[in-house]
Amino acid sequence: MSVTAEQVGQTFSQARASDQPAPKVPWVYTIGLGIVVTVVVLIYRWFQQTHSFTVGLDYFEQAFQDTWMRLFYIQMSLIMLAGIIGVPAVWFTRERDLSAVTPQDELRRIYWVLSVAAVASVLVVIALGLFVEADAAWHQTTIRDTDFTPTHIALFYFILPAGFVGLIMGFVWIHTRIPYFANRVSVPLSVICLGLPLIMPNLGFNEWGHTFFYMEELFAAPIHWGFVTLAWAFFCLSGFTVQCLARMRELTTLPGQEKSALPS
Repeated sequence: MSVTAEQVGQTFSQARASDQPAPKVPWVYTIGLGIVVTVVVLIYRWFQQTHSFTVGLDYFEQAFQDTWMRLFYIQMSLIMLAGIIGVPAVWFTRERDLSAVTPQDELRRIYWVLSVAAVASVLVVIALGLFVEADAAWHQTTIRDTDFTPTHIALFYFILPAGFVGLIMGFVWIHTRIPYFANRVSVPLSVICLGLPLIMPNLGFNEWGHTFFYMEELFAAPIHWGFVTLAWAFFCLSGFTVQCLARMRELTTLPGQEKSALPS
């Protein structure tokens, strides 16, 4: 059901008659999610550090197939399964009548969105420090062989696909659970979602170029510019945050404040 402008403009104070408790930021769940994500990333990084130089130097060795390619097939299968099941599940369990969502519930859902975004921001920093840097160092210190290396399997076939699936699920959830986004599409959030999948074609171009005509692994090389441009999509998180903060301001505005702010 569509949501009218009057329903979207309803403020938190106008719905106090329902006696619902004021929503709180889910600090416990946010910290818990952050710890879980950090532990998973650190375990993966430990595995990468332990097995990269022992069984990860040559794609054509059987040890590489048994360890790294098996990990590749497992994680890609799980990520694809999560997307195939998760995205339709979020869509089919959506709110049928967003006009029934109270301002308290909408504010609570925005808190959850910002909490997950905060954890994702920390994950991006960890991925840049532990996986992107490791990938560049790997190519500078070992012989480049194929598109499948321990660092690529971790970064391009685990971190990026998992992040993309999570973003798509979040995109659907936000536009089907929060009345403010019901009749619109968040452009900043759309740019963030598009940045990750567009990195993958650039990855193919990058590996093709390195194989045939560009052997040096310099960060400033033109063949890497696509990665930088697409990574800038994450800057749009600030725009999406501004949208959420603007709606939070509307939901928490007290009666009469709008009129008192107007010139007489």
